[in-house]
Amino acid sequence: MINIKKNFWTGKNGPLMIAEIGGNHEGNFAYAKKLTKNAIDSGVDVIKFQIYTGDGIVNKKISPERHKHFSKFQLTKEQHIELAEICYKAKVQYNASIWNLDMIDWVDKYLKFYKIGSGDLTAYPIIHEFTKRGKPILLSTGLSNLNEIKNTINFIKKSNPVYKKKNMLAIMQCTSMYPTEDDDVNILVIDKFKKLFNLEIGYSHHSFGDLALLIAYIKGANILEFHFTDDRKNKVFRDHLISLTKNEVQNLITKFQRVKKLLGRSEKITLKSEIKSGHLKSFRRAIFFNKDIAKGKLIKDTDLVCLRPNEGLDARKIKKILGKKSPKNFKAFEKIKI
Repeated sequence: MINIKKNFWTGKNGPLMIAEIGGNHEGNFAYAKKLTKNAIDSGVDVIKFQIYTGDGIVNKKISPERHKHFSKFQLTKEQHIELAEICYKAKVQYNASIWNLDMIDWVDKYLKFYKIGSGDLTAYPIIHEFTKRGKPILLSTGLSNLNEIKNTINFIKKSNPVYKKKNMLAIMQCTSMYPTEDDDVNILVIDKFKKLFNLEIGYSHHSFGDLALLIAYIKGANILEFHFTDDRKNKVFRDHLISLTKNEVQNLITKFQRVKKLLGRSEKITLKSEIKSGHLKSFRRAIFFNKDIAKGKLIKDTDLVCLRPNEGLDARKIKKILGKKSPKNFKAFEKIKI
């Protein structure tokens, strides 16, 4: 039984960071292990793969080329189990999008949550098999419109009432283009999701660089999924081109940590650092006479000036003297104490 806690979808550096190795290993198990170890060293929370066979995902009569592609990129059951054990030995989560339902049983014990990819958002028979098991679900929303997302969320909750509970279901803004052009990233959809759904919101990244990930985090995405590679140079497979490397992930983590500090908290108070600095006095203004003033003189606004520092009569208390008779003789720019 998965321990569903308040911060289930939160990572050790703020957002839950999911490094999607996916098919970047291109069917080479030694390379898959190398990518896994690089991802572990990068500091992510989850390392994700895709579990499938060509026969289990594509109709080879209708799409023979796609069938050939997936068949070439598939890893065996034993290889996925070894990758999972490498991850957990390093205290990093292993996860996989499972595209063949007959593979759920042997990998299930390694998964803390199920990831439903964008292509399966409308595959209700597939989704139903996951809901029966009752683990948290992370749903990507590429290719979809708002009504389709609402319908799938409702389907999940009806399939198993456990998904009405907090943290059992999360959704991610996603555009299923590789790469996603800037005009199509649409991070503002996160605001719409937060308004409409009482769910944890994430962002699945298919754009160049890390800027969209940083903006999504600032906008409130607490789950960030991005493709991961060791090097983009001389790579043909498209996913490498939109992937982050170990150094880039580490730099992104540093940015997240600074962003968290910069965002601070929503409460507006005078801060201890401001008080300690003395700026409450040196930056603010007080009221002074701009000339010598004799006792009994009627004080006019032309007799006064508002200057730093705030010593004597605070500028907010000008009415205490304006239009009144001077209680004593004052020298120009002398502190006014009443």
